[in-house]
Amino acid sequence: MVTLSGIGCSHTPALGARPVQIATSFPVVSHVLGQTRRINVYLPPSYDSTGQRYPVLYLLDGGVNEDFIHIAGLASLAADFRNLREFIVVGIEGIDRYHDLIYPTTIDSQRQRVPTSGGAAAFRSFIASELKPYVEQHFRVSDETVLMGESAAGMFVVETLLKQPDLFRGYIAVSPMLWWDDQSLARAADTLLTKPVPPNRRLFLTIANEGGDMQEGVDKLVQALREHARSGLSWTCVSMPHETHGTTFHSSALMGIRKFFAIDSTLVN
Repeated sequence: MVTLSGIGCSHTPALGARPVQIATSFPVVSHVLGQTRRINVYLPPSYDSTGQRYPVLYLLDGGVNEDFIHIAGLASLAADFRNLREFIVVGIEGIDRYHDLIYPTTIDSQRQRVPTSGGAAAFRSFIASELKPYVEQHFRVSDETVLMGESAAGMFVVETLLKQPDLFRGYIAVSPMLWWDDQSLARAADTLLTKPVPPNRRLFLTIANEGGDMQEGVDKLVQALREHARSGLSWTCVSMPHETHGTTFHSSALMGIRKFFAIDSTLVN
């Protein structure tokens, strides 16, 4: 159970105080990773009163002390008739995000700076072969799945789309750190995009006011998308000049959620 409690100026609960439950936490045993990983699952308010199946947003950095609470808050807007369809949020709680989300680098200074990096392929295998089957077995989900992440997690989203586009239907990448490994993923995008893509794949990409090699990496990716994106892939890139790397996730996530889960797409900004 994921709750919000102890909020306030006093550690002594007031009379009648009770925790506010927003989600439930589940352990997922991973043989691929040799670990027990934890997921946080937000279910729409209508989940228990209907037999319908729901789209799923898989959230990287999805721990309670990471990005789960504010994304679950955005998901809750759907229950208030804000032109959003209800959807499930599966937050994948991090242990060592730099290990899980970043592919190996050939640059010695980066290996020294982030010595545990390099586990992205194994983490992707865990998601594909263990996590998604677990979610499909335990919850009423549709085949409409979206993967979302920011920064290192945004790069993981882009890499997943380029290397394993069949894994999700939708991809939301917020300010992906495509500067990593001398922008090798962005530089490889033109080649990777020539491979077959399943139909109806979508990418929503944003970039804050980053500058430098972060912006250059995204620019390379966008150019490759313009020149080589296959017919099965539609994409949008939005510049966020008034946001910094530290502020862009909330506004970008809301835009992405509207893109994928809007009831009436003509009302999406």
